[in-house]
Amino acid sequence: MSTPLTLYKPGPAVGRNAQALHRAATPEFSGWLEHTAAAGGCARPIRLTGTIAAVETTTGRITGQLRTDELPDQALYKACGNRRESQCRDCAWVYAGDAYQVVRCGLTGGKGVPDSVGRHPVVFATFTAPSFGAVHHRHVARHTCATRQRCDCRPTPCRARSAAGTCQHGQPAACFARHDADDPRLGQPLCLDCYDHDHQAVWNYFSGELWRRTKQAIERHLAALCRRRGIPFVQVVTDSGKVRRVPPVRVSHGKVAEMQRRAAVHFHVLLRLDGVDPDSHALVPPPARLTLDDLDAAVHGAARQIVVTTPPHPDRPQGWVVAWGEQLDVRRINIADGELTDGKVAAYLAKYATKATESTGRSFTRLTPATIDDYADPEGDHLARLIDACWHLGRPTDTDTASGATTADGRQDSLDTEPNAYAGLRRWAHMLGFGGHFLTKARRYSVTFGLLRDTRATYRREENDDTPGTVIIGTLTYIGSGWLSDGDALLANTAASQQRESRRVGREELAHAAWLIGAAA
Repeated sequence: MSTPLTLYKPGPAVGRNAQALHRAATPEFSGWLEHTAAAGGCARPIRLTGTIAAVETTTGRITGQLRTDELPDQALYKACGNRRESQCRDCAWVYAGDAYQVVRCGLTGGKGVPDSVGRHPVVFATFTAPSFGAVHHRHVARHTCATRQRCDCRPTPCRARSAAGTCQHGQPAACFARHDADDPRLGQPLCLDCYDHDHQAVWNYFSGELWRRTKQAIERHLAALCRRRGIPFVQVVTDSGKVRRVPPVRVSHGKVAEMQRRAAVHFHVLLRLDGVDPDSHALVPPPARLTLDDLDAAVHGAARQIVVTTPPHPDRPQGWVVAWGEQLDVRRINIADGELTDGKVAAYLAKYATKATESTGRSFTRLTPATIDDYADPEGDHLARLIDACWHLGRPTDTDTASGATTADGRQDSLDTEPNAYAGLRRWAHMLGFGGHFLTKARRYSVTFGLLRDTRATYRREENDDTPGTVIIGTLTYIGSGWLSDGDALLANTAASQQRESRRVGREELAHAAWLIGAAA
């Protein structure tokens, strides 16, 4: 009796390698690799089709034209530009580099920002959320490790209680465990039923308004200080031609939002004290009688003073109180004995600019009525209850849906038709209520992301353009996203990774050479 023949089916890795070998064996491989270099490391590049023309700037005459049908894969590849590291590592690496430059230039100058800002008073403040219930946490009373990134210090017991009892739901009110840094219980409530998920969702949603009022309070505190000390206000002419008297000092900020393990947002903020030039928009030093101590006191005073009471809601007619937590950390930089250097702060903020909810252990996409049941559960885990709170609080409040009416399939009706003050909670349910940008700055703080992108594009255009006096105009249409095969993604990402590593080594060599020259001098 003969044994039946079994056909071999290659797995995903084998198929990917075969696709890569097939692409590398083609005569056009070198041209394809050069063609895709601009989006080489992107996880899901954008494919465009159309024409690219070279036009003389003086006459408008077309000197050359190229159709994407003549290019490899008959398409032009463009990086997706996603800032989130969990979605596209290479584009997030570029975004983090831009974020570093945005933050660093506001501290030391450069790229159009005067170097004199390096002498302005600056503080680095961390504003945290209040407590919405007891959670598991890790606290090290005294660090003896060399670096916090690889901290192996012995933590204190999580929530030690001399008389450990239970809450009203029968859950232990104490925890004597010494949690490791990667313990999945960190940030999880001791009792899910005791935890106020509604309040945390509302706090995340209104935290941007809380920060706006806090910065206003800081500037008003400094303006009142100028009046008391007799520092004269300055007259400026607005764009409409009106003359206004304004305080002689303003606060410029750069802010990064970070999601904690308990899924509450907190803000890391750089606050720089600037003066006001009545004749121009130039960045000038603040008045000499305003010091770093004054800025420090203004930040502490505003954090204690500002409280936002949210609008009424059917579930809570008196609204919720949104205020900062007790843990406010204000540190000074740009001084000789400062605890933080500008480079460390810029790198720290740039790192968090590429993240969203990843620190909670999960990352979500935007939710819809068709997908909400897969993630929201009022009896589920911590994140499921937060998402359910966002969806429930953001429901329409002037229709039958507000009283709990559902459709025939048991799912709540469509998105808000008449938005209320909490309607945006549904839009940002995948962000656990937080709908702000993760990196924002004052207009005068530093350069913009757009300027950095335009400078990079201009450099590449001039580097590749051998014909002066012409501009490149593209008439392109979107045809899809992603590589045509897993083998193409492997080859393009490998080449981009090698190029990125080569740049990193080159920067280290240049920095080492500069250090040797400085040491010899």
